Amino acid sequence: MRKPRFRTDVRVAARPARPEGGRAPLLALALLAAMLLLGAAAARAQGTAPPAAADVAAAPAAAAATGVPDEVAPADTRGIDEETQQLKKDAVDLNRELFMLEEELLFPANTQVAVFVSMDVGEFFALDSVQLKVDDREVANYLYTEREAEALLRGGVHRVYLGNLKVGAHELVAIFTGKGPNQRDYRRGATLKFDKAVGAKYLELKITDRQRRAQPEFEIKDWE
Repeated sequence: MRKPRFRTDVRVAARPARPEGGRAPLLALALLAAMLLLGAAAARAQGTAPPAAADVAAAPAAAAATGVPDEVAPADTRGIDEETQQLKKDAVDLNRELFMLEEELLFPANTQVAVFVSMDVGEFFALDSVQLKVDDREVANYLYTEREAEALLRGGVHRVYLGNLKVGAHELVAIFTGKGPNQRDYRRGATLKFDKAVGAKYLELKITDRQRRAQPEFEIKDWE
């Protein structure tokens, strides 16, 4: 039986060459990218290029014609400060008017009663507090600071109570506490019976020195 022969001279067919037309899209994209880069570079160069001499000479004339200054001046804040100060003053005035209106509404003149404290001492008594009772009812209990007591010694007057009372007879009791002679604790009282008529009523708690007895004196004055 004859064995089959294998041919060793078989030729391998050559791979067909890639057509030249396949590179065309790649080349077109590369050219387009290069043109875009060149255009961007040209635009940047044009934007940063120094202006021509004619443009420099014409710039002030153009600014004068349009009314636009070459440099912006810093903002002037004096007008804003003045407006702020005026607003603060208006707020203070408005607050004062509102306070007065509130007092008129809460304490009408026909029923208003005000009690003031004044001092004319310095040797026999140092005020700490004042307690007020009207018709056996406590209406005020005020504790004075050292600064407030010094203000009273310099001639100040403090309104310790403001309220309403109906027309008729009433009684006011004031109790003073503080330091008396030789820095001893001191507690004294004063009483006043008064008639409340139609209209505002003003009472003064007056503390004075009694030189003969070397003691403080407390009295209640009715401002008719």
